[in-house]
Amino acid sequence: MESLWRSVTGANPDPSDYSGVEFWSNPERSGWLTKQGEYIKTWRRRWFVLKQGKLLWFKDPFDSSTSSAIPRGVISTADCLTVKGAEDVLNKPFSFELSTSRDTMYFVADSDKEKEDWINSIGRSIVQHSRSVTDSEVIDYDSSRA
Repeated sequence: MESLWRSVTGANPDPSDYSGVEFWSNPERSGWLTKQGEYIKTWRRRWFVLKQGKLLWFKDPFDSSTSSAIPRGVISTADCLTVKGAEDVLNKPFSFELSTSRDTMYFVADSDKEKEDWINSIGRSIVQHSRSVTDSEVIDYDSSRA
């Protein structure tokens, strides 16, 4: 039951959930986001790190700066279906949602640019780590612009 709870919520991750991910070194994206709790719907500001198909969160940046750090939660982008704006759902500016087949998580960025940057980075990671897409099918949209 504990592993099911972790897989659904991403909370209290098992070390195998992020094994081999050097999140403390050169993340694809990192920064502050406010995240809504899964069951108690309070909002908490957390430091997020996106690396190697994992979205990890920590209490603050110092918690993510060493190899011995333990994230407060982890979501594999391979399990994610969509990432999109959620201002209309939450009535909060700069908000977005990340959905799996089982759950939807909500986040609030500090600005519209930050929100768009997170959506783009997470979306790219979803495509790159999707179990239904091969490496040859992944398109780098940033480099394909003329």
